[in-house]
This record gives sequence, C-alpha cells and structure tokens, in this order.
Amino acid sequence: MNWLTKTIGASIGKKLMMAITGLSFIGFLMAHLAGNLTIYGGKDAFNAYAQKLHTIGPVLKVAEIGLLVFAVVHVLTGVWLFYQNYNARPQKYAIKKSGGGRTVGSRTMPYTGLFLLVFVILHLSNFTFTDKSQTTIYEIVSSTFANPFYVMFYIIAMAVAAVHVSHGFWSAFQSLGLNHSKYMPIIMVLSIVFAVVVGVGFGFLPIYISFQA
Repeated sequence: MNWLTKTIGASIGKKLMMAITGLSFIGFLMAHLAGNLTIYGGKDAFNAYAQKLHTIGPVLKVAEIGLLVFAVVHVLTGVWLFYQNYNARPQKYAIKKSGGGRTVGSRTMPYTGLFLLVFVILHLSNFTFTDKSQTTIYEIVSSTFANPFYVMFYIIAMAVAAVHVSHGFWSAFQSLGLNHSKYMPIIMVLSIVFAVVVGVGFGFLPIYISFQA
C-alpha cells in the first residue's frame, strides 16, 4: 500500500484522481442529459422517467453515494493542486500570455469548478433534497423555472459547465497517458463538441420549460 500512498501524494497521483473522477462526472452528465430530454415528451414522460429511477432503489443510492465521494475527491484534489501551483509560482507575470496552447477553459478551471460546486449545492436543494410527497418532479421543475432569475442563473451555470468540460474532457485523457499524437486532436475536437452539447442541451431546458409554463 506504500506505493499507493506515494502515488496519491505526488502531483501525478492527484492528476490521475482528477482525471478518473472527472471522467465519471462526464459519464453522469451524459446520462443525466439523456434523462432530462424526456421532458420534451411532456409531463407524463418526465414523471415516468423520474419514477423509473426510484424503482432501482439501492442501485441509485449506491450511485449517488459514489458520485458524492467522487465530488469530494475532485474538489479537494483540485483545490490542493491549485494551491501547489500557486505556491510554485507566487510572483505573477508582468504580462499575461496565452501561449503554450492555454485556453479559456484551462485558465479558469479552479474558478469555474468552484462556481459549479455552488450551483450543484443549490441545484440539489431545489430538486433532490425537497419534499416530493405532495407533488411531482415535473411540477417542482416547472415552479422553479418560473423564476426568471433562476432561469438566468441556470443558463449561466451551464455555460460555465461547458467551459469547464471543454478543457477537462481532453485533459483527463492526457493525465491518464492516453494522449497519442494521432488521436489527441480528435479527442480535443470531441471535448469541444461535448462542451457544446452540455451547454446547449442543459441550457435550453429551462427556457423551454418556462415557455411551457
């Protein structure tokens, strides 16, 4: 177990944890978006999807706990890496350059990550940790998105999520050592495509629901 402790303690180990947990969230986003798209089928289709999720009971609970653990690991590791990088280069450059292939996504990862953490907490409090005994999930979603300020906040959050995953997607493959020169350009294009799908796919939902309401 000594090698595991040393690996996790090293920067490469932390980056591996970021990659593994990050890819798990990408998988979750894909599944979550696919489920949310059932709302275009109407109230009954969306409620049926939510009900089907609850029928898998223990499996869903294990998945939720796993995602929570991964979230804690991802956030704490990200903060620690940011702290290490900041200490390694305490003096700011007189002129900021965007060289070395750096993008908006790569430069803003710590900040977009913290913003998304706040969003996730609010999102869970609105949709997951709320009393559903006297209502349906469709009604909860409709009433929440009846607030134009939350709609705006949600759309901004999805734009931030798109920026975050635009770098995180391909960076995870790089951290795992899967950055072959032949395939990396394709992975980088896929990361942009996925970022657009996340931003537009999730971002348009509150607009559609608010118009339906």
